Amino acid sequence: MAAAADPSSFASPACCLTRHLHLRCRVDFGARALRGAAAFTVRAEREALRCLVLDTKDLQVFKVTVNGQDAKFGFGEKHKFKGTPLEITLPFELRRGQEAIIEISFESSPKSSALQWFTPEQTSGKKHPFLFSQCQATHCRAILPCQDTPAVKLTYYAEVSVPKELVALMSANRDGEMPDPEDSSRKIYRFRQNVPIPCYLIALVVGALQSRQIGPRTLVWAEKELVDKSAYEFAETEAMLQTAEDLAGPYVWGQYDLLVLPPSFPYGGMENPCLTFVTPTLLAGDRSLSNVIAHEISHSWTGNLVTNKTWEHFWLNEGHTVYLERRIGGRLFGEQFRHFQALGGWRELQNTIKTLGDTNPITNLVPDLNEIDLDAAYSSVPYEKGFALLFHLEQLLGGPDVFMGFLKAYIQQFAYKSVGTDEWKKFLYSYFKDKVDILDKVDWNSWMHAPGMPPVKPTYDMTLANACVALSQRWIKAKESDLGSFSSADLKGMSSHQLIEFLGQLLLEAPLPVSHVKRMQQVYDFNAITNSEIRFRWLRLCIQSKWEEAIPLALKMATDQGRMKFTRPLFRDLYNFDKSRDLTVKTFLEHRACMHPVTSMLVGKDLKQDQ
Repeated sequence: MAAAADPSSFASPACCLTRHLHLRCRVDFGARALRGAAAFTVRAEREALRCLVLDTKDLQVFKVTVNGQDAKFGFGEKHKFKGTPLEITLPFELRRGQEAIIEISFESSPKSSALQWFTPEQTSGKKHPFLFSQCQATHCRAILPCQDTPAVKLTYYAEVSVPKELVALMSANRDGEMPDPEDSSRKIYRFRQNVPIPCYLIALVVGALQSRQIGPRTLVWAEKELVDKSAYEFAETEAMLQTAEDLAGPYVWGQYDLLVLPPSFPYGGMENPCLTFVTPTLLAGDRSLSNVIAHEISHSWTGNLVTNKTWEHFWLNEGHTVYLERRIGGRLFGEQFRHFQALGGWRELQNTIKTLGDTNPITNLVPDLNEIDLDAAYSSVPYEKGFALLFHLEQLLGGPDVFMGFLKAYIQQFAYKSVGTDEWKKFLYSYFKDKVDILDKVDWNSWMHAPGMPPVKPTYDMTLANACVALSQRWIKAKESDLGSFSSADLKGMSSHQLIEFLGQLLLEAPLPVSHVKRMQQVYDFNAITNSEIRFRWLRLCIQSKWEEAIPLALKMATDQGRMKFTRPLFRDLYNFDKSRDLTVKTFLEHRACMHPVTSMLVGKDLKQDQ
């Protein structure tokens, strides 16, 4: 089946498919490079195949062989963000369906956009260097040559040589370790991933890592300074996994481990199979931010098992995963909680569309990504607009259990495959063939292909949100003379989730007078709260209200961690405040070298400091 062309990749899966990768590589901290050989088992998808194209970005390629014979290769023209196509000419023709092994010797660049290298001083332990990868969406090509499109899935086996005092982990099941026969100061870790995955799910981490067992199939890994705190925070993982299996079907990946990364990790979590990467900003101390774990667990079905065919269909990964994450939350904490989380997601979508602009084509559920840099286009739209569509359909088609029946059937139908929106919709219509008249009333074109907010707002149970709405309205309407009426008792009985919602409501409105945020600090002492989601919204509120005392606190949060969800809005708000603009640019330039390459690039654009 010829896959639709992927505007974000040079590879042509319609001619040839990479089916398995055998990777042998050495992690060189001195040179900040991965060096090794990638042997792909490829299958010709058409007659008389003589050449194939792979994605690369800032890679050196030294040699290519096909079934052991030398092959000619060359690089095409470099693209400003897609990298450079690697064109390989086979020494013989392949017939359709015939397989061959193509082995490529390569080395990554110290400025690889997929890898972040840390000196020992930048880690918690201060003794050893650290490396982690982040391949989603199109950065695997900055580690090794590959068909870097989610339309192609492969299995892999890897042998990774690292300094022997360090631990290597990958997005695969661990398959033992041994001394490196070529260097007694190093050891080789082996990994095996038998479930086919897209290249963006290949992941590697190397560091002074320790683990704690927190469930029958779960270890949590972190530097020793954080490992016990992490084990406490994520203790509910097995309950979430079991709930997900109950909803979506068996977990097929074997192990489900968690890895807590250094603070510069740019995302909340990354669903690398068998080894979810998470940000330390989830370590709230009260397990209140563990919905991110439920989200990454859910990806084991939606995203990793059933994958979007190209990044235009990213909502299929993320919308379904948010839906499943909230179903898990509903099972564990009640249906009102699920609706409350869903309403918070609607607010998040409103906020994103306010930032991006409601006519911005990137706010389409299915955007046109031709010549679009995926890192710059990344937002909450595929997550929350995607979820809102599924939540709306749930309410139209007979409720949560009826709709979960569809989702489970969809996962079974497309497991191990990559899928586009048209196939999803066709399956929806065939599953609900007795409800086609209801489906025909959905304004599909507006949902999928129009920018801005969705055409319909689903119905939300407001029980848990009402207190947040009432309190935010009190603050919005308060005059100077009313400020004495607020006290710490206002927050009595409110959960951290409700505080997040209260602040989120205020952020959608015009900035409060500075007298109001000063009073809020007096009575609620938000500066003392370390929960990252609350702190982030509180500091944005202060900066938007132009409270100068908050400037150092906001700069500290923007630079102490690098989760883009927090770092970019904080930097943007600080830049837009005339009193902090110069200091903001100066602080960014001082911290830039320690930031993740993607974060540095995007904050640089936000602050008009493009290199």
